[in-house]
Amino acid sequence: MTEPGHDTQALVTGGGGFLGRAIVAHLLVAGYRVRSFGRGDYPDLRRMGVTVFRGDLTDPLATRQACAGCAIVFHNAAKAAVWGDRDSFFRPNVVGTQNVLEACRREGVGRLVYTSTASVVFGNGDIEGGDESLPYPARPRSPYTATKAQAERLVLAASSPALKTLSLRPHLIWGPQDTQIIPRIIAQARSGKVRRIGNGKNRVSVTYIDNAALAHLQAADALAANPRASGRAYFIANSEPVYLWELIDRILELAEIPPITRSIPRSTAIALGVALETLQRMLHLPGEPRLTRLLAEELSTSHWFDISAARRELGYEPVVSTEEGLRRLGLSLGASSP
Repeated sequence: MTEPGHDTQALVTGGGGFLGRAIVAHLLVAGYRVRSFGRGDYPDLRRMGVTVFRGDLTDPLATRQACAGCAIVFHNAAKAAVWGDRDSFFRPNVVGTQNVLEACRREGVGRLVYTSTASVVFGNGDIEGGDESLPYPARPRSPYTATKAQAERLVLAASSPALKTLSLRPHLIWGPQDTQIIPRIIAQARSGKVRRIGNGKNRVSVTYIDNAALAHLQAADALAANPRASGRAYFIANSEPVYLWELIDRILELAEIPPITRSIPRSTAIALGVALETLQRMLHLPGEPRLTRLLAEELSTSHWFDISAARRELGYEPVVSTEEGLRRLGLSLGASSP
């Protein structure tokens, strides 16, 4: 890993988000001078010594100004959701990435680490021990996965001696201060609306937040030291997959909520998801359906990945186990025991 005190200027797009903040924190500890670029203002980042640039990724000039003078860019910002029209994803995820790449070229940025997602390879079945040889599906499962895959292709194709690039594919990032996965699980369980989908035996890769952030710094170092890393994508996760529904019950226990005992068949959940999506479109309802086909499929299938390539070529090794992560999450939720 990078030695502290090297004083390199780094930019984190989306530095105010869950993963972005963790990357920023690790960069500061490692001795980087850090900038954040996003639409909001983050006084807490300023207090940490971060230079905050406000702007939109779809604005080429603002993006270029944020990149100017940086040796490396961590492109983490994106729109992530299970529902929405294609354009709402395309502009930030694809156009925004095009602008970041062009800004890096024009400003002489030497390295770019892109935050992708393991879901770019999701089809409609199980993935067990999948590695980087998995192809993109012919029919992406959602506008989110489609645009993230398109952006990842752009990043990898941009790899050159002048701009070394790689893509990280973390899966199900979680931990304290999570604003998406953990709060949603807890809120849905408290409402009494959660049902286990399928037989509950599906295993998934999960990535504790500190492991995901550390992987970004290790990727930056690998781009400088390992020519093989540039132009490639890498799966990132904790060492071992977990049973998804067992993990959900463990999280609920930490929040002092009873485990999920009721279930519905996978086929029923998928049909319900399709029906709710149809109603959402027909009635032009705000927000997103309570269940979508994609969510039903993801909650009932196995999707775990082989992280050997990241270990071998990036020096990646998860430093926080799932058990330790649960202990830390319990402390953040005020639980008396993990």
